[in-house]
Amino acid sequence: MTKTSRPKVALAVLSLGLFMTLLDITIVNIAIPNLTESLGASLDQVLWVLNAYSLLYAVLLITSGRLGDVLGPRNVFAAGVALFTLASLGSGLAQTPGELILARAAQGLGAAILAPQGLPLMLELFPPDRRAGVFAIYGMLAGSAVVAGPTLGGLIVTHFGWRWIFFVNLPVGVLTLALALRFVPDLRPGRAHRFDIPGVLLATAGLLGVVFGLIEGQRYNWGAVVAGITIPEIIGAGVALLVVFLVYQALRQGREPLLPFAVFQDRNFTLMTVVMCGLGFAMVGVYLPLTIYLQSVLGLSAIAAGLTIAPQPVAMFFASGLAAGLTRKVSGKYLLIPGLLAFAGGVAYIAWAAHADSGRWSFLPGLIASGIGLGFTWTPVFSLATRDLKPHLAGVASGVVNTIQEVGAVTGSAVLGAVLQNRLAANLRLPAGVPVGVARNLQHVTHVVFAQGFVDAMRPTLLIPIAVVVAAALATGAVRKTPLDSPAWETSSEAGVRTSSATSSVSS
Repeated sequence: MTKTSRPKVALAVLSLGLFMTLLDITIVNIAIPNLTESLGASLDQVLWVLNAYSLLYAVLLITSGRLGDVLGPRNVFAAGVALFTLASLGSGLAQTPGELILARAAQGLGAAILAPQGLPLMLELFPPDRRAGVFAIYGMLAGSAVVAGPTLGGLIVTHFGWRWIFFVNLPVGVLTLALALRFVPDLRPGRAHRFDIPGVLLATAGLLGVVFGLIEGQRYNWGAVVAGITIPEIIGAGVALLVVFLVYQALRQGREPLLPFAVFQDRNFTLMTVVMCGLGFAMVGVYLPLTIYLQSVLGLSAIAAGLTIAPQPVAMFFASGLAAGLTRKVSGKYLLIPGLLAFAGGVAYIAWAAHADSGRWSFLPGLIASGIGLGFTWTPVFSLATRDLKPHLAGVASGVVNTIQEVGAVTGSAVLGAVLQNRLAANLRLPAGVPVGVARNLQHVTHVVFAQGFVDAMRPTLLIPIAVVVAAALATGAVRKTPLDSPAWETSSEAGVRTSSATSSVSS
């Protein structure tokens, strides 16, 4: 079939699948107490319910992006949606912690399969001058899913029980699959591709070691895991395998590598991967301490905490629409730099306004400023990353961007969690003259001690994501200016013909 006459419908379908997978990264967090009680899960098992999803998701994105190049992104997207939906059913029906962990891992696999397929399809369906609005939608969904997860999860768990945070995916998944097969065009390669199996094994094993070590490091106190093997050794082995992977890829650049180095020849793409890594790091770095603070220090319920943060995605929603229009008129770097700085400034205000007795709306200016900043970030970052990208590289490029962002998020969780824990331990000091035994029996006193100690720990912790975002803004200054009307890879005779010679439309 030729390119769909309904690209907006195809965009809506792809966006629905993306939102569903991103939502499930955070929606389970709020159900931890219910999972522990219902399944008799230990703390370690509960953590694996959370981490099994993130681990599979982060490790397999590059591979699935390349798989989309080989088999066609629509087909791989549909397979990912089907697996994710079935895994959601398995999660909701789980009777033991082990069953739930396995089902969550399958969910993460399904999410990793479908997530990178949207970008190559969007590059085919929309001309360069319309992509800013497309990426604005993707950005809004990404930010909204992160914030909506705890709020929606709290609502579902409170009124329907924890199993329904998984069952709710069933009708959405079935609908997404049906619409994908009907409205998303089946764009397949015009020639056969080889799949780089050794590259897949090296990349998967290397990323598995690094991501597993970062996720589990704090739980094992960065020491031995099993048989004397330590977390640093696991991370080191993962890094070594990734080095071997890169050397192997360099030797087969002329023979269909898993990672074509051509994607990094575009300076803007390379710089935007750095920015995306920083954003992944910073988003987790902000929400991790902030959500704990709102519930454990201010005493808000999960739903109330989510509604407190809600002005940020609302501001991001409106700012993204404005940024999409401006991206057609000015270079994205002139939106991205102030957007990143506004996000950093908003987080700085939140850190300044945080006290043990702050009102829930004390953070409103910071949330609005950071939301506007994110709105002016997501649209230009994708626009700059893809403007000069050749379509036949879009699948692997999407996998690279998503992987780097996810690794940034995992790193942010590990680093910020360790710093927060360290600062909290240092700041938790009992008031003078209050014996330990008395403090343990006085709930009010212990809460005051914890609240003040947490605030004193949170403030310096938030300085880290602020610094990372400012560094990303400085890196954006090196972005190369490109024409607004067509990608640099198109010659004047090729402008308007955006389908590469390596791809063709096949009837579905």
